[in-house]
Order: sequence, then C-alpha cells, then structure tokens
Amino acid sequence: MKKWYKILIVVLVFLGVAGFVIYTGSDVNKVDISYNDFLTKMESGKVEQVFLSEGSMIKIKLNDDSKNIYYTDNPRKLDFKESLLKNKIKVIEEKNYSTSISTLILLAIFIFIGYKLMKSGNFSAKKGKAYDVSFEEVSINSEKRVCFADIAGNTEAKESVRDIIEFIKNPDKFAYYGARIPRGILFYGPPGTGKTLMAKAIATEAKVSFFVVSGSDFVQMYVGVGASRIRELFTKAREKGKAVIFIDEIDGLAKKRAAKMNSGNEERDQTLNALLTEMSGFTENEGIIVIAATNRIDVLDDAILRPGRFDRQIEIGYPDKNAREMILKLHAKNKPLERKIKLEKVASQTVYFTGAMLENLLNEAAINAAKRNAKKIMELDIDKAFYTVIAGEEKKDKSHILERDKEITAYHEAGHALITKILCPENKVSKVTIIPSTRGTGGFTMNIPPDKMYATKADIRKQIQIYLSGRVAEEITFGYENITTGASNDIERATKMMMDYIRKFGMSEKFGLVNLDVIAGNEYVNSGVEKDIMRECIISINELYKETKELMNGNIHHLKAVASALLLKETINEGELDVLIGS
Repeated sequence: MKKWYKILIVVLVFLGVAGFVIYTGSDVNKVDISYNDFLTKMESGKVEQVFLSEGSMIKIKLNDDSKNIYYTDNPRKLDFKESLLKNKIKVIEEKNYSTSISTLILLAIFIFIGYKLMKSGNFSAKKGKAYDVSFEEVSINSEKRVCFADIAGNTEAKESVRDIIEFIKNPDKFAYYGARIPRGILFYGPPGTGKTLMAKAIATEAKVSFFVVSGSDFVQMYVGVGASRIRELFTKAREKGKAVIFIDEIDGLAKKRAAKMNSGNEERDQTLNALLTEMSGFTENEGIIVIAATNRIDVLDDAILRPGRFDRQIEIGYPDKNAREMILKLHAKNKPLERKIKLEKVASQTVYFTGAMLENLLNEAAINAAKRNAKKIMELDIDKAFYTVIAGEEKKDKSHILERDKEITAYHEAGHALITKILCPENKVSKVTIIPSTRGTGGFTMNIPPDKMYATKADIRKQIQIYLSGRVAEEITFGYENITTGASNDIERATKMMMDYIRKFGMSEKFGLVNLDVIAGNEYVNSGVEKDIMRECIISINELYKETKELMNGNIHHLKAVASALLLKETINEGELDVLIGS
C-alpha cells in the first residue's frame, strides 16, 4: 500500500473516533421528554440548565437529577432564549460538532483529491520516467533489458546505429576527427517491426539512461503545456549527463504545420517549436541522442527531417525469410517444440509477417498446445495459430451456414487458388479453406509470394487479377445476377493497387512517367486530372477482369475440381491443390 493511502486512512479514522467521542459524550443516561413536560418542569423551577444548539433537539439538566440528561424538541422560537433567562435558567449555547466533523472530513477528502489530481498532471510522475539501463544497477525486479542479441533480423539497422553507441561511449575518439554526434535518429516502418526494441537496445548497449515518451503525451488542450513538458524532459536528460530520449509515434507531435496563418493547431506548433529548439540547443558531443519512431514518415514536418535534427533516417521494415527464421528461433527458445517442426518452413510461409506477428504466432501455438494438455507444441498447433493470426478464431458452430453460401465460398476461393497457380506458379498456395472465422471471413486462400526487392509491372497486374478472380469464379458459376458481396475486400485491394500503379509508379501508358499525386496536390492544376485518373483506373481494372474471365473459362474443369474438393474436405493444402490442377 502506498504511503499516502496509509496517511489518508489514519486521518479519517482519527476524525471518525473524535466525532464519535464528542457525539456520544459521557456515560450519563439520555431521556426523551415531550415539550409540554419540559414547560411544566420549567414553570415549577426544576430546570437548572438548557443547552441550545442548531440541531433539532435541546439538552436539559434538572436541579435534583445528576444522572440523567433530558432531550426535547427545539421550538426554534426567536424569544425562546429570553423566556429561559426570565425563568432564571442558565443557557449554554453549543455547536453541532457532528456536523462540523462531517464537514471537516469532506473538506479533507476534497483537498486530498485535488492534491492527487495536481500531482498526476506533473510530467515527471509518468511522462518522463527514466529507465536506467546501467548493467551495474540492474536488479531482479527491474524491467528486462534489451540488447542487440535479443533482436533478430534488422541487421542493416543495427549496423547503422553501432557507431552511435561507440560515439556515446567514447566521444573523444570522434572529437579528434572533428566529428559531432548526430542529433537524432528517426526509425520508420510498418507497425510491429521492432522500432521500440531497437531504441531500448541502443540505450542498453551504450549503458545510459533511457527516457521513453509518446508524441501524443505532449499535445495538450492548454497552450504552452506541451512545450514546457518538452523542456522538462530535456532538462532531466541533461541531468543524467548521457541519455537516450525515445519519442514513439512522433507523428502525433510533429505533423506538417499549416502554411496559412491561423489554420493550424497553436499548441501543437508551440510544442514542435520547443522540440526543434531543444534539439538545436545541444552542445557539441553532449551525449544525448533523440530517437523517434513513426509509421507515417510522409506526414512529418520538413523541419524535423532536415540535417541537424534527425540526421539519420533508418527504415525498420518487414523481415526477410532469414530474419523471420531468426525471430522464430528467438521466440521458440523457451517453448517445447516438437522436433519435426521446421522453423525454416514456417518462415517461408509467413511473408509480410512482422516480428510482433511472429511472436504472436508462436504464443498462440503454445496456447493451443496447453489447451490440449500436450507435452509438445505440434505442427497442428502452429497451423491453427496461423489461421488465428490471419483470419481470427475458427467458428465452431457452422449449422447456420446455408449449403448455397458454402458452395459460393468454395468457388470463390477455388478461383483465387486457380488463377494464382496459373499466373504466378512461383507463389506458394499453402492453404485454401472455406472454414468461416470470427472476423467475418468466409474462407481464405493463403497466397505466399517469393521474397523480392521490387515488384514489376507484370507482377502488379497479375496480383490485381488474383484479387478479381474470386468474383470472376462467382460470375462464371452462378451468373452475373447472383454475384455476392464476398468480393468487397478483394475489390478494395485491387482498386488501391491499380491507383498506385497509375498515380505513384508511373506505369500507366496513358499518363506515362508522372507521379500524379504531385500534380493533383498542386492547386493550380485543373481538377479534371482526378477525373481522368479515376476513368483510367476503371478502364484498366475492367480490362484485367475480362482477361481473368477468359483465362478461367479455359480452365473451368480445374475450377470445378478444386471447388468440389473444398466442399468435401473444407481445407486443402498445396500438395492436394497441385494434384487437382496438374501442370
């Protein structure tokens, strides 16, 4: 229990006991009498004292009775006290201590709550917590330290920051050559690829303090608060001498500022200016490194990206096959895997998986094995975990699924599998299933392309055809009037890919080698460009749809064979698919 909780309890107990003692008084008897009886006793001269208070009752003490205290209703008359004095009765005015104590208790509670709220607003209480990663001071209960040995993959990124660590450890070596330490490092890439882990590892390897904050922590409702927190953070870092400041999701703080006056967020702008000022204010070789991470480098302000601010911009991207195998081995260390499980095979099947997804895959597999009370994690556990990560939990109750819907799903997925095998034989179709999931997926085809640095024009067009092939299979089998909404996600992805094909990659024959995002963003360009882009996108997708339809009509017997197998078995693997389709 925290210290302030103990203090609060002691104070409340003390006030409660004091109030109880005052309220109960001595051990005399308390007797209630009617107001008429009181008046009778007063007129006969038996009343010695009357204790007046603001409450509903008055206390009475008689001349010849010291063992009892009498209580009666308070008449609350303006001349009541005067009438008592005329009858030669001693009047004592009392305060209502029970009410006063209740007020004090409530006041104490309000003061305490206000104090805690003010304290919680203090940046140092939470926002700028420092994690000292000095190995000599690591305790058993401290947070697990992360070093480069704990990070699989990202070899290029690790090599890019090794000289930063050396710079922090041995600044005199670089000062001899007139080199200055980089002001900041920007990690960018998809979520879950290990940007935060890399920042922690740098602090650990350099044996310096590590301050971790989020960009959104600095954006406050009141102008000036975020900027003051920035200054406080850097002050704390300088007190440590050498430190690593890690700002996660910096796009929450450093988005591009508006060009027009009064069109931006004043608080955000002030906070960003404070960050830029602090980074520019470092003395040479001060030993403080600012590391930032973002998933959206395109939205960051140009002032953040210039030299002297974030000097190095390092991509932390999707791991390749070898990196995925290393990540899987790292997370499998403390897990009882069956010997025949080949992590190399799992790595080849997990293209576009991030490090976080791979860790989640093995964790789900371990959970599946624990549910079965198995001694080892088996391939079936990994297969089930793979399905869970990709599509969600498998639905157990399928009784509500109509046979017609099941048939539509089978032909839809068979269309994806068939066109993939025809157009992209180098791709692996590791699994085709029509088992529905909790995420609303009726089934899926696991299409794994080979690891490549670039996608060619032909690759993009083929991928769009693969997206469209599910709808094509529905139309060929059930007719145009019976196509379903099951292809909505496929159409969305095909449209996005075609727009990138036209706008960004300069692969459209009509528009040529032009980035249309740059042109469309120019306010002086006629808005008709957008209409032309949309028209070109529609025409191109319709052409690829027709090509896919002709290709599938020429292989209709293969489509029926795969769909029939899915209706019978619900799931088929790549070997079974190859047998059904042949060469």
